[in-house]
Amino acid sequence: MIVKNQEYQQSVFLSSSNSAVSKMYEWNNSIFEFFKLSAANDNLSEENTALKNQLINLQNKLSTLQKTKPDSIQFRIPPEMEYKFISAKVINNSTNKTQNYITLNKGSLEGIKVDMGVISDEGVVGIVKTVSNKFSVVIPILNPKIQISSKFKRNNYTGPLLWSGEDSRYANLTNIARHVDLVLGDTLITSGLTSTFPEGIPVGYIEDFNIKKSDAYFNIKVKLAVNFQTLSHVKVINYLNYREQKDIEKKAEEQ
Repeated sequence: MIVKNQEYQQSVFLSSSNSAVSKMYEWNNSIFEFFKLSAANDNLSEENTALKNQLINLQNKLSTLQKTKPDSIQFRIPPEMEYKFISAKVINNSTNKTQNYITLNKGSLEGIKVDMGVISDEGVVGIVKTVSNKFSVVIPILNPKIQISSKFKRNNYTGPLLWSGEDSRYANLTNIARHVDLVLGDTLITSGLTSTFPEGIPVGYIEDFNIKKSDAYFNIKVKLAVNFQTLSHVKVINYLNYREQKDIEKKAEEQ
């Protein structure tokens, strides 16, 4: 009654109500924009993966271009370079445990299989451990159950990368002999010596190194290329000749 019959009280009430309604609209728009942005990120990840597959295909063809006859051109892509990417979203991720795991929102229905390598735009993430129809679980670098075969981009010296279970930002590189020339900031990439990852994917950078007089190998601290605490989208590597390579290697071991 006071608001209805008094002009001043009416103006104050209308001003307050307009402010409240405006705030509600602002919250509503913020929520809508949040989900809209999330969907846009998923779409961008899919498009990025499709473009990366096209780029890899073109790079392979250009790098292996051979002229077989004066008027004919033939592409001969090395079998270890025949792979494609499957985009996926991280829906569960741990970084503070002694054995961490990552869950992805895609599984066997999308072509993901056990032992496939997983990367992000920054670098190596881990290896697929288990797969269901719609989901897959990845063992990341932040798990001492796996080692990543790595090498220095500058001089090709190779060694396994292993997480110590302490800081999610760092891991240790082992088996690098004392005669190897090391420089702080040296880039570490995948070696290509396993069928899980192709050669040249970023792994990390030398943060620190030291060696005792009695030791044959360096103690090397590596800052990982991937920030696992902000990881949201990844690419699963589908190496097209994986099964053939594994079968012939198994056959050779049995002989």
